[in-house]
Amino acid sequence: MTALNRGSDLAAKAEAEPAPPPGSGGPRSQRRLRLRPWLRRPSTPLTAALAVTTIVACVIFFWTWRSGLATGAAQPTWFAGYVDVTVSPPYAFEEPSGPASTDVVLAFLVASPQDSCVASWGAGYGLEEAGTALRLDKRISVLRSRGGSASVSFGGSLNRELATACQDEAKLRTAYRDVVERYEPSFIDFDLEGADLLDQAAGERRAKAVASLQGDRNASGQRLAVWLTLPASPRGLTDAGIAAVEQMLQAGVQLSGVNIMTMNYGASRSSSQGMLEAATAAAAATHDQLGIVYQRAGVNLSREQVWKKIGLTPMIGRNDLPGEIFELDAARGLKDYAVGLGVQRLSMWSLNRDAPCPSNDQGQDASFTCSGVDQGTTRFADLLGSGLPGKMG
Repeated sequence: MTALNRGSDLAAKAEAEPAPPPGSGGPRSQRRLRLRPWLRRPSTPLTAALAVTTIVACVIFFWTWRSGLATGAAQPTWFAGYVDVTVSPPYAFEEPSGPASTDVVLAFLVASPQDSCVASWGAGYGLEEAGTALRLDKRISVLRSRGGSASVSFGGSLNRELATACQDEAKLRTAYRDVVERYEPSFIDFDLEGADLLDQAAGERRAKAVASLQGDRNASGQRLAVWLTLPASPRGLTDAGIAAVEQMLQAGVQLSGVNIMTMNYGASRSSSQGMLEAATAAAAATHDQLGIVYQRAGVNLSREQVWKKIGLTPMIGRNDLPGEIFELDAARGLKDYAVGLGVQRLSMWSLNRDAPCPSNDQGQDASFTCSGVDQGTTRFADLLGSGLPGKMG
């Protein structure tokens, strides 16, 4: 995260003389700046007062805008559920079942088995293949035509994230850029787990590539929001997770936030802790950690601003680990908790699973296509996302 520009940067906004005609010579930096006549020669006290007021307003706007970039000022809490793109039968995200399902995060983009520096969906479909076999481009277009929005997530617990597999930094940047230019996502998300999270060299490559891509997009007026999605326990982020955040900040990435996976706690969750209590404990611990991480990076955030840097993503229903079940009441409680503290982002894994399992599929293992709990006609997406005023990004 870069420091705020000095106030002298405002002076550069004063209008310069028109550029000399071709062949006249002389770099622009050597020509004398001239203020507009209405700033140089206020004809009346009223005109002068208006000029001063305008300048003050511009200064306030400029610093407010810059502060938003540095501190992560954001809209109220918003919700966007993950969609597992390659699961069969496919989830029809292009036909939202309600307002809470209009914004989606499509997962997961990973390295292609044929070329480690080329993106694929789940290692099974190249970008072009996904466009034909899964009709992915068309479905995204349909969703947007209906008022929805789509983001994309790299990584996940299976396969290899691009930065882990691709050793060539230039090709890595190209792979990320190809995805962004093809899908124009509302934001990009990096779900880092296992070997992808532990590989420090990959983390450095990833951070440099993302910083470069984000800088190029911002320079062209196309803002690129970036999220990290990381595992957490009731004690907060792992050491590797903290290192991943620090790598991004040190590379100059403007992180929208850190989304923690409130799921699959294992032995880190005490027997007296329910899934909701474990999630809120993880959120509170992560909040404290991020405040310190940003302070080390030279950015002092208030408690409210740190909450705006956090996302919470439970695995609805039956989790991957035995005995961990995120029930409907936990979803209600997590939403209240998030809204009350001003957490920026809520999500869930996954919209594919937001339905009860058939009566003949009530085993002890988590399913890709149903929640594993008796939820009737109630949808987790509605409990977590309905009525939230924010918009993802």
